[in-house]
Amino acid sequence: MIFTGTLVNGAAIALCGAGGAYVIKNVPERYNDILIKAVGLAVLFIGISGALENKHIMLLIMSMVIGSLIGEWIDIDGKMNRFGKYIERKLGFGEGNFSKGFVSSSILFCTGAMAIVGAMNSGLLLDHNMLYAKSILDGVIALVFAGTMGAGVAFSSIPVILYEGIIAVTAAFAGNFMPTEMISEMSAAGSLIIAGIGFNFLGMKPIKVANMIPAMFIPCVYFAGMGIFNNIIA
Repeated sequence: MIFTGTLVNGAAIALCGAGGAYVIKNVPERYNDILIKAVGLAVLFIGISGALENKHIMLLIMSMVIGSLIGEWIDIDGKMNRFGKYIERKLGFGEGNFSKGFVSSSILFCTGAMAIVGAMNSGLLLDHNMLYAKSILDGVIALVFAGTMGAGVAFSSIPVILYEGIIAVTAAFAGNFMPTEMISEMSAAGSLIIAGIGFNFLGMKPIKVANMIPAMFIPCVYFAGMGIFNNIIA
Protein backbone atom coordinates (compact mmCIF):
# COMPACT_ATOMS: atom_id res chain seq x y z
CA MET A 1 0.00 0.00 0.00
CA ILE A 2 1.42 3.39 -0.97
CA PHE A 3 0.40 4.96 2.36
CA THR A 4 2.22 2.48 4.64
CA GLY A 5 5.36 4.60 5.11
CA THR A 6 3.31 7.77 5.56
CA LEU A 7 1.09 6.21 8.22
CA VAL A 8 4.10 4.82 10.11
CA ASN A 9 5.72 8.26 10.05
CA GLY A 10 2.56 9.94 11.34
CA ALA A 11 2.09 7.34 14.08
CA ALA A 12 5.69 7.76 15.28
CA ILE A 13 5.23 11.52 15.59
CA ALA A 14 1.86 11.22 17.34
CA LEU A 15 3.00 8.59 19.85
CA CYS A 16 6.37 10.16 20.65
CA GLY A 17 4.82 13.62 20.75
CA ALA A 18 2.20 12.45 23.24
CA GLY A 19 4.89 10.73 25.29
CA GLY A 20 7.03 13.85 25.39
CA ALA A 21 4.09 16.08 26.30
CA TYR A 22 2.80 13.95 29.16
CA VAL A 23 5.80 11.97 30.37
CA ILE A 24 8.81 14.30 30.28
CA LYS A 25 6.94 17.62 30.41
CA ASN A 26 8.05 18.37 33.98
CA VAL A 27 11.73 18.68 33.12
CA PRO A 28 13.18 21.80 34.89
CA GLU A 29 13.16 24.97 32.77
CA ARG A 30 16.95 25.29 32.57
CA TYR A 31 17.16 21.81 31.04
CA ASN A 32 14.38 22.63 28.62
CA ASP A 33 16.21 25.75 27.49
CA ILE A 34 19.55 24.07 26.80
CA LEU A 35 17.79 21.09 25.23
CA ILE A 36 15.79 23.19 22.78
CA LYS A 37 18.91 25.16 21.80
CA ALA A 38 20.89 21.95 21.28
CA VAL A 39 18.14 20.61 19.02
CA GLY A 40 17.98 24.00 17.29
CA LEU A 41 21.68 23.77 16.42
CA ALA A 42 21.19 20.24 15.12
CA VAL A 43 18.23 21.33 12.99
CA LEU A 44 20.26 24.28 11.67
CA PHE A 45 23.06 21.90 10.67
CA ILE A 46 20.62 19.50 8.98
CA GLY A 47 19.09 22.37 7.01
CA ILE A 48 22.38 23.88 5.86
CA SER A 49 23.80 20.46 4.95
CA GLY A 50 20.79 19.72 2.77
CA ALA A 51 20.91 23.14 1.10
CA LEU A 52 24.54 22.57 0.11
CA GLU A 53 23.33 19.80 -2.22
CA ASN A 54 21.91 22.55 -4.45
CA LYS A 55 23.33 22.73 -7.99
CA HIS A 56 21.58 25.90 -9.21
CA ILE A 57 22.28 28.67 -6.71
CA MET A 58 20.36 31.37 -8.63
CA LEU A 59 17.31 29.11 -8.86
CA LEU A 60 17.51 28.52 -5.11
CA ILE A 61 17.69 32.26 -4.41
CA MET A 62 14.79 33.05 -6.74
CA SER A 63 12.77 30.17 -5.30
CA MET A 64 13.22 31.51 -1.77
CA VAL A 65 12.40 35.09 -2.81
CA ILE A 66 9.35 34.33 -4.96
CA GLY A 67 8.09 31.54 -2.71
CA SER A 68 8.39 33.70 0.42
CA LEU A 69 6.47 36.54 -1.23
CA ILE A 70 3.69 34.14 -2.23
CA GLY A 71 3.62 32.64 1.26
CA GLU A 72 3.48 36.09 2.87
CA TRP A 73 0.62 37.06 0.56
CA ILE A 74 -1.30 33.89 1.43
CA ASP A 75 -0.21 34.23 5.08
CA ILE A 76 0.43 30.53 5.59
CA ASP A 77 2.07 31.16 8.97
CA GLY A 78 -0.95 33.07 10.25
CA LYS A 79 -3.40 30.44 9.03
CA MET A 80 -1.40 27.60 10.58
CA ASN A 81 -1.16 29.47 13.87
CA ARG A 82 -4.89 30.17 13.87
CA PHE A 83 -5.60 26.52 13.09
CA GLY A 84 -3.32 25.48 15.96
CA LYS A 85 -5.05 27.87 18.36
CA TYR A 86 -8.45 26.60 17.18
CA ILE A 87 -7.47 23.03 18.07
CA GLU A 88 -5.98 24.34 21.32
CA ARG A 89 -9.32 25.90 22.32
CA LYS A 90 -11.50 23.04 21.13
CA LEU A 91 -9.52 20.42 22.99
CA GLY A 92 -9.14 22.53 26.11
CA PHE A 93 -5.36 22.77 26.21
CA GLY A 94 -5.49 26.40 27.31
CA GLU A 95 -3.13 29.14 26.20
CA GLY A 96 0.47 28.06 25.87
CA ASN A 97 2.92 26.62 23.40
CA PHE A 98 0.45 24.37 21.60
CA SER A 99 0.28 26.49 18.44
CA LYS A 100 4.04 27.06 18.36
CA GLY A 101 4.70 23.34 18.74
CA PHE A 102 2.15 22.46 16.07
CA VAL A 103 3.43 24.94 13.48
CA SER A 104 7.16 24.44 14.06
CA SER A 105 6.92 20.65 14.11
CA SER A 106 4.65 20.54 11.05
CA ILE A 107 7.16 22.52 9.01
CA LEU A 108 10.15 20.54 10.27
CA PHE A 109 8.58 17.15 9.60
CA CYS A 110 7.06 18.09 6.22
CA THR A 111 10.03 19.78 4.56
CA GLY A 112 13.34 18.37 3.47
CA ALA A 113 14.64 15.63 1.24
CA MET A 114 13.43 12.66 3.26
CA ALA A 115 9.80 13.77 3.28
CA ILE A 116 9.73 14.44 -0.47
CA VAL A 117 11.88 11.59 -1.75
CA GLY A 118 10.57 9.11 0.82
CA ALA A 119 6.95 9.80 -0.10
CA MET A 120 7.79 9.63 -3.82
CA ASN A 121 9.51 6.28 -3.33
CA SER A 122 6.37 5.04 -1.60
CA GLY A 123 4.21 6.15 -4.51
CA LEU A 124 6.49 5.12 -7.37
CA LEU A 125 8.13 1.96 -6.06
CA LEU A 126 6.16 0.97 -2.94
CA ASP A 127 9.52 1.35 -1.18
CA HIS A 128 8.91 2.69 2.34
CA ASN A 129 12.42 2.30 3.79
CA MET A 130 13.27 6.01 3.67
CA LEU A 131 10.05 6.96 5.46
CA TYR A 132 10.72 4.24 8.05
CA ALA A 133 14.12 5.80 8.75
CA LYS A 134 12.51 9.25 8.84
CA SER A 135 9.98 7.92 11.36
CA ILE A 136 12.78 7.07 13.80
CA LEU A 137 14.37 10.51 13.45
CA ASP A 138 11.03 12.33 13.67
CA GLY A 139 10.02 10.28 16.70
CA VAL A 140 13.13 11.30 18.63
CA ILE A 141 12.68 14.98 17.67
CA ALA A 142 8.96 14.85 18.56
CA LEU A 143 9.79 13.44 21.98
CA VAL A 144 12.23 16.27 22.69
CA PHE A 145 10.08 19.03 21.20
CA ALA A 146 6.91 17.91 22.99
CA GLY A 147 8.73 17.92 26.31
CA THR A 148 9.22 21.67 25.90
CA MET A 149 6.30 22.77 23.68
CA GLY A 150 3.51 20.40 24.62
CA ALA A 151 0.87 18.39 22.80
CA GLY A 152 0.85 20.54 19.67
CA VAL A 153 3.84 18.52 18.47
CA ALA A 154 1.79 15.30 18.47
CA PHE A 155 -0.93 16.95 16.34
CA SER A 156 1.65 17.84 13.68
CA SER A 157 1.24 14.21 12.57
CA ILE A 158 -1.97 15.33 10.78
CA PRO A 159 -0.34 17.66 8.20
CA VAL A 160 2.55 15.17 7.86
CA ILE A 161 0.15 12.38 6.85
CA LEU A 162 -1.72 14.69 4.46
CA TYR A 163 1.46 16.14 2.91
CA GLU A 164 3.32 12.88 2.41
CA GLY A 165 0.12 11.14 1.33
CA ILE A 166 -0.52 13.71 -1.40
CA ILE A 167 3.06 13.41 -2.65
CA ALA A 168 2.82 9.60 -2.69
CA VAL A 169 -0.45 9.65 -4.65
CA THR A 170 0.86 12.29 -7.08
CA ALA A 171 4.05 10.28 -7.63
CA ALA A 172 2.03 7.13 -8.27
CA PHE A 173 0.14 8.91 -11.06
CA ALA A 174 3.00 11.06 -12.37
CA GLY A 175 5.33 8.11 -12.84
CA ASN A 176 8.88 9.05 -13.72
CA PHE A 177 8.10 12.42 -15.30
CA MET A 178 9.70 14.41 -12.47
CA PRO A 179 13.44 14.65 -13.15
CA THR A 180 15.96 14.00 -10.37
CA GLU A 181 17.26 17.55 -10.78
CA MET A 182 13.84 18.98 -9.94
CA ILE A 183 13.57 16.87 -6.79
CA SER A 184 17.08 17.96 -5.77
CA GLU A 185 16.22 21.66 -6.10
CA MET A 186 12.95 21.21 -4.19
CA SER A 187 14.84 19.47 -1.40
CA ALA A 188 17.47 22.26 -1.28
CA ALA A 189 14.76 24.88 -0.76
CA GLY A 190 13.11 22.70 1.88
CA SER A 191 16.43 22.34 3.66
CA LEU A 192 16.88 26.12 3.84
CA ILE A 193 13.42 26.36 5.36
CA ILE A 194 14.49 23.81 7.97
CA ALA A 195 17.55 25.97 8.73
CA GLY A 196 15.13 28.83 9.43
CA ILE A 197 13.43 26.68 12.06
CA GLY A 198 16.83 26.12 13.66
CA PHE A 199 17.35 29.88 13.93
CA ASN A 200 13.94 30.23 15.60
CA PHE A 201 14.79 27.64 18.24
CA LEU A 202 18.03 29.48 19.04
CA GLY A 203 15.95 32.40 20.33
CA MET A 204 16.74 34.85 17.54
CA LYS A 205 14.20 37.21 16.00
CA PRO A 206 11.43 34.84 14.85
CA ILE A 207 11.22 34.04 11.15
CA LYS A 208 7.79 33.27 9.67
CA VAL A 209 9.15 30.05 8.27
CA ALA A 210 5.76 28.71 7.17
CA ASN A 211 5.45 31.58 4.70
CA MET A 212 8.53 30.24 2.91
CA ILE A 213 6.98 26.84 2.12
CA PRO A 214 5.91 27.81 -1.46
CA ALA A 215 9.62 28.20 -2.28
CA MET A 216 9.84 24.40 -2.44
CA PHE A 217 7.51 24.31 -5.43
CA ILE A 218 9.06 27.09 -7.54
CA PRO A 219 11.58 24.61 -9.09
CA CYS A 220 8.58 22.63 -10.43
CA VAL A 221 7.38 25.71 -12.29
CA TYR A 222 10.90 26.50 -13.49
CA PHE A 223 11.68 23.07 -14.91
CA ALA A 224 8.20 22.75 -16.44
CA GLY A 225 8.64 26.15 -18.10
CA MET A 226 12.11 25.23 -19.37
CA GLY A 227 10.73 22.02 -20.82
CA ILE A 228 8.01 23.88 -22.71
CA PHE A 229 10.49 26.52 -23.91
CA ASN A 230 12.94 23.90 -25.17
CA ASN A 231 10.16 22.12 -27.04
CA ILE A 232 9.12 25.36 -28.74
CA ILE A 233 12.59 26.29 -29.95
CA ALA A 234 13.54 22.72 -30.90
